Amino acid sequence: MSELWLCSHVRSGRRLVLAVAAGVLAAFATSASAQQPPTGNARQGKIIAYTCLGCHGIKGYRNAYPDYAVPRLRGQSVTYLENALNEYRNGQRAYPTMHLQALSLSEQQIADAATYLGGKPVTAKPVAASAVPAAAAVCTSCHGSNGIGVAPMYPTLAGQHESYLIRVLHEYQTGYRQSPIMDAIAHSLTNAQIRVVAAYFSHLKPGLHTVPRPYTRWSSTH
Repeated sequence: MSELWLCSHVRSGRRLVLAVAAGVLAAFATSASAQQPPTGNARQGKIIAYTCLGCHGIKGYRNAYPDYAVPRLRGQSVTYLENALNEYRNGQRAYPTMHLQALSLSEQQIADAATYLGGKPVTAKPVAASAVPAAAAVCTSCHGSNGIGVAPMYPTLAGQHESYLIRVLHEYQTGYRQSPIMDAIAHSLTNAQIRVVAAYFSHLKPGLHTVPRPYTRWSSTH
């Protein structure tokens, strides 16, 4: 009798656990679905991103201090650009101007701006392993031997400004940017190795390029 009672309660307990687990999974699925990023609209993004082109739409434009070239964005992964703007917004990247810009945008506006700025992704054939410098070998697992991110969340580095790539790696070393993977990799590199990595990826073609800034003709009436 006691064994039957125990078995019955064990089965009931299992059903309860399964029911709770099913409920949790359903709730998780609903939450995950609700958190899916919005789809970007390039036409809206062109309007929203006009301010961005004051820096990113000018060839050769450089940050005043510290001195480095403002990154090229055209051809970059849209997912990466969205993630970058969110990181500026939440403080994972410490840069006051970009922090304020990102704070002013909604999730939809971030998606729209990223879609316009990224444009058509860069594509290229892989580079032979023998042609990749030893210092850059570890980078290729995420950023590709051709400098193109192997997944949308990884940035394309091909054609990016050399000075900007150097700056980024130093920011990971100093904590201005935070990423468990990149923090460890950046700290493993010497200054000489950082220069080798930046030089390699910046010279790869095809690569990123500057977003063409539309010419605006101002007029006034008197």
